[in-house]
Amino acid sequence: MGESSTDDRRLLRLHILPTFEDLDLDQITAPRVRSCRSERLDSTGAETTVAKSYRLLKAILETAVEDELIRRNPCRIRGAGKETAAERPVATVDQVDALADALGLRWRLMVFLGAYGPLRPDEQAELRRKDVDLDNLTVRVRRAAPELTTGKRAEGPTKSEAGKRLVVLPAFLRTDLRRHLDWYAEKGPAGLLFVGEKGKPFRRSTFGRKWRAARTKVGLPDGFRFYDLRHTGHTLTTRSGATLKDTMVRAGQPTERAALIYQHSDLERQREVAAGLDQLVRARREAADDQASGTDVARDTWTGSDNKEAPGRWRGAFSWSG
Repeated sequence: MGESSTDDRRLLRLHILPTFEDLDLDQITAPRVRSCRSERLDSTGAETTVAKSYRLLKAILETAVEDELIRRNPCRIRGAGKETAAERPVATVDQVDALADALGLRWRLMVFLGAYGPLRPDEQAELRRKDVDLDNLTVRVRRAAPELTTGKRAEGPTKSEAGKRLVVLPAFLRTDLRRHLDWYAEKGPAGLLFVGEKGKPFRRSTFGRKWRAARTKVGLPDGFRFYDLRHTGHTLTTRSGATLKDTMVRAGQPTERAALIYQHSDLERQREVAAGLDQLVRARREAADDQASGTDVARDTWTGSDNKEAPGRWRGAFSWSG
């Protein structure tokens, strides 16, 4: 099966059929199409995916017009099929750590896998205990579980064949990974890695409220999505010394150009990429700790001065708000 055909089937299964499969063709009206598109944009923020889905639906209904099954194509929103998504924002290492802290221990690992995997949310939702190798610090991505507009989990294949991959994690994640397996993952080899407080599978709708609160606490813009952690991971991986082909393999990118690249980035190279990412993040965290320690020392020194004007003046000099 061709790459575009696989993508179309996924779009049909996840983004079109849940809304339209129980309707007769003449019941798929322009207002319904407009309402569906608006709802998908609001709930997911995935402009590119919504544009692709709209384009596919329009093509299907255009065939129905040609076959005289309907009189007119109800997909009439100008520009709705164009992919014009803006460049996504990138978080810093400090911001990723802050998001993980704000979300709490149960969801901390999900943030790190999103940024340093970088794994898609749908892939994380279907990770099982058997997919994790703590000794070798790897995660095997086998399947995905996107959430339909109905709220139902749709367990199935990954976004593409390239999505099935072995991800080598940076060494600094070992403690978080072990703790999560001990405290939060379901028991047994087939147990889900991520479940909610009541033991239910990960749900985008429930997690979304927690994410928005954490994002506000950290001070990231409202437009920063969980999926943007993946873009952050791409950027940091490249900065750590990875080549384009290494990054494509690590992220499971399904492009024709990447198909040839996959053959040249083996497991050993992926370990080197993970090590570079580990070194980059550790260095940034150590720098942040040193900066905080320096600020505390300076504050203690000048606060203890006999000069009553000095403490306030020097506190201002050592303000690290920037």
